[in-house]
Amino acid sequence: MTAPFSQNTYNRPQFHGGDLQWAEAEFGHPADFWLDLSTGINPAPYPVPKISEAAWHRLPAPAAENDLLQAARRFYQVPKPVEICALPGTQAAIQLLPRLFPVCKVDIFSPTYSEHAGCWSGARHFIRSINAMDDVDGDTKIAVLVHPNNPDGRVFPKDAISRLAKELRSRGGWLILDEAFADMDPELSFASELGKSGPIILKSFGKFFGLAGLRLGFLLAPSGIARQVRQELGPWAVSGIAMEVGTQAFDDDEWIDQTRASLQASSQRLKVLLTKAKLTLAGGTALFQLIESADAAALFKHLCKAGILCRIFPDRPGFLRFGLPGAEKDWLRLEAALKIWAKPLRPTLSD
Repeated sequence: MTAPFSQNTYNRPQFHGGDLQWAEAEFGHPADFWLDLSTGINPAPYPVPKISEAAWHRLPAPAAENDLLQAARRFYQVPKPVEICALPGTQAAIQLLPRLFPVCKVDIFSPTYSEHAGCWSGARHFIRSINAMDDVDGDTKIAVLVHPNNPDGRVFPKDAISRLAKELRSRGGWLILDEAFADMDPELSFASELGKSGPIILKSFGKFFGLAGLRLGFLLAPSGIARQVRQELGPWAVSGIAMEVGTQAFDDDEWIDQTRASLQASSQRLKVLLTKAKLTLAGGTALFQLIESADAAALFKHLCKAGILCRIFPDRPGFLRFGLPGAEKDWLRLEAALKIWAKPLRPTLSD
């Protein structure tokens, strides 16, 4: 399959959503012309409250961090014996955790967010991609599971997750759960069932609340792991601005309930749009939908020519992931581009 963009771009070591600068250079549209559907982030973000002068001019106070952690504990329904560590985005923990454990065998449920494999491999661990719970080897010490998974939204029964976590602890290992996309459906989260056997859970604030630029995330773990992470992060890892916004957002039950309902409705609308365009759905969550097609490269190029950027996967060239449009005009723009694609004489890569 011919790549719809230059080969050197395809081989970039890290290719994530939201790279409008690349899209502008590759396809020629100005940045403000693009409809960016390449990120799995809520397009209707939490309304940022007025920030106090102290948050801008002073280092974060312990009381402000405590307020944030208590609000996060309530929102995530975390039992008291489990500790919460605030992070400058969960990417910080993804990069840090591999350095806290001796070199070992690491199984990663795949395909998934590529940073997990990259960071464990970069710390010289022995990485293996797996697909099912039964694939975890008897000598594996660490297993990494994004749940629900990115990009296909796959989930596992909680009892299976619990068994795996306990089995890994029995051999001195850990299950690491990345729950970046679990906030849309709290029933999917394992946070309320955490215990001494783990798992270690990563939580992303920016995706559900739509404020990825705030750089805020959390690690839920037994005290020993949480203590090590705090030591590695050092003091003032999270800004006072992020603490204030996060605390208020976590406590805004009305906004949270309304947003969960609206995201589910938008996700269903996106499914219908993609299906009408004769595309095969391969999974998703309330924040994105994945399609799989032999014509994915041509579809990607067609959408980019229309100024619509979706998420590609260099190692899975048949995958395209679509985030949610926000404004009604964005929905109509996507619908129009997909209608053109679905016509019998649709565009080709050479067009």
